[in-house]
Amino acid sequence: MKIIKDKEYGGERPLYKEHDLRLERVTIHVGESSLKETHNIEAQDCQFEGKYVFWECRGFRVTHCKFVESSRSSLWYSSDVEMRDCLVEAPKLFRRMQGISVYNCRFLKAQETLWDCDNVVIAGCFFQDADYFGMHTNNVRASNYHQEGNYAFQYSQGVEIRDSLLNSKDALWESENVTIYDSVINGEYFAWYAKNLRLVRCHITGEQPLCYCENLVMEDCTMGDDANLAFEYSSIHATINGDVVSVKNPTSGRIEVRGHIGEVIIDLNQKQPANCIILYTKHETN
Repeated sequence: MKIIKDKEYGGERPLYKEHDLRLERVTIHVGESSLKETHNIEAQDCQFEGKYVFWECRGFRVTHCKFVESSRSSLWYSSDVEMRDCLVEAPKLFRRMQGISVYNCRFLKAQETLWDCDNVVIAGCFFQDADYFGMHTNNVRASNYHQEGNYAFQYSQGVEIRDSLLNSKDALWESENVTIYDSVINGEYFAWYAKNLRLVRCHITGEQPLCYCENLVMEDCTMGDDANLAFEYSSIHATINGDVVSVKNPTSGRIEVRGHIGEVIIDLNQKQPANCIILYTKHETN
């Protein structure tokens, strides 16, 4: 493997179509497509400043590197990438890619990151300003993951999340086949229109969560004081530990609340089959 150390490059396509290459302490200055159409690339302790760094690349490893803000859209249309211990200040990384593994990285401006991707592993990562994170991205395994930003994983399928924190309004809208374990999800309108969503030992906060869901399963979950008007028009099987502020017009299934329900709202707008069983310790009324 060819090794390049302590060099600086700029302009357009300085390392175009390189292969079997290791970069150490290399700086890529402002320019475009510095490593386009490469394969079998390793980069360690490098800094990327230009746009479109890894486009149409096959097989690359990036370790202890920094992507500054001007390096937006740096990883697109590529496959088989591993990132470890990197600092990313740029938005719009990972677009239309397959085979992504990201470990112990910090993304500080993660808007529109991870779109239209498949086969993704995320572990020990933090994503700040991450609006529209993971849209249309499928087959994801995420653990010890922290997101600050709205609209996470909309329209995504086959997602598994463990031991994570999502502060994200409108997360998981129209998602399908998602399972979340031992995590906290804070944000309004969580998982509307989701299909086959399973939540295990999760804590949910925010107004009107889990409405319009199909085949929603909740196992030993808890809900915050602001999680009101839950489950409207959803088919659901749930066990909830602790109190629930209010439940409105679930469509079918069974809800067991091992605590108090502040209000159960069943009105003329309830949809058929309108046969959801709701069990609770005490119904509090004013």
